[in-house]
Amino acid sequence: MYLFVINPRSGGGAGRKVWQRIERMLKERGAEYEALLTGSASSAGSDVMQALSRWERWSACVVVGGDGTIHSVLEALRTRGVSLGIIPAGSGNDTARAFGIPLEAEAALDAALAGIRVPADLLAANGVYTLTAVASGFDAQVAENVNASRYKRLCNALHAGQLAYLIGILHTLITFKPCGASVLCDGQEHRFEDVWLAAVCNLPSYGGGLLIAPQARPDDGWLDVCVVHGCSRMQLLRLFPTVLKGSHVSLPFVTMLRGTSAAVHFDREQPAIGDGESIGRGALAVRCEPGALAVLAPPARGPAPREGAGSRAGGA
Repeated sequence: MYLFVINPRSGGGAGRKVWQRIERMLKERGAEYEALLTGSASSAGSDVMQALSRWERWSACVVVGGDGTIHSVLEALRTRGVSLGIIPAGSGNDTARAFGIPLEAEAALDAALAGIRVPADLLAANGVYTLTAVASGFDAQVAENVNASRYKRLCNALHAGQLAYLIGILHTLITFKPCGASVLCDGQEHRFEDVWLAAVCNLPSYGGGLLIAPQARPDDGWLDVCVVHGCSRMQLLRLFPTVLKGSHVSLPFVTMLRGTSAAVHFDREQPAIGDGESIGRGALAVRCEPGALAVLAPPARGPAPREGAGSRAGGA
């Protein structure tokens, strides 16, 4: 039995349309499933926890929605030991992209029903589980501004979720003020001045395909930290096109760190987000939980080898 969790409002209404297609396909295939429609990403967690507690033999929980909806069910899936399937229907879909899950509904359903389980790490930050990244500072403020904007709904309707994020960057650039910050990575402290953002990543991208940590892998037991510091507003603006390809990591005002835990403390309180959803303000303490989740992915996907832990400053 599959539990399908549908956020009809995700992706500016794409969730509802995608589910209508998926439900027809499930009926045609004679699949056993239960559908759970959520009013919002924030309410999905408690709904899923309750549903998973009713029966012990769930094949998987398949989310029809975006990264925010996936984020809200992570604690329930980890607690109940149920695998995650994904039918992408959000504005960014970075989780699906990282696991090689097709954006087309039927192909994504095939991947969910195929039962190919791959291990995935989770980030635990301030009592909240996150799959993509925990970001604080400028990026978090951008996300807050985008989520509260009218242009996000318009961009979602045009299937241009990344455009909404780029507009949000320009919107936030006008008012955001950088400040000093300390980043503790596996017990080693790194001090930075004029910090714009600090992102602790489990997956390579967020914000609809921005490769903030291009070397990050969801199954390697490490987290990758990107710190942008000591640059002007114009330099920051010029940085974002390079993030599309991940080439920003070589810039002198970008520092990349790697470890199993990280703590970020800004001199001035900053917002923080996990999977694009707000997780409060203030200091962050993040740890990696290796293999805490199983994700249903296409058979072709397989983890690539990578090097061990360490730190690497931009330009090195």
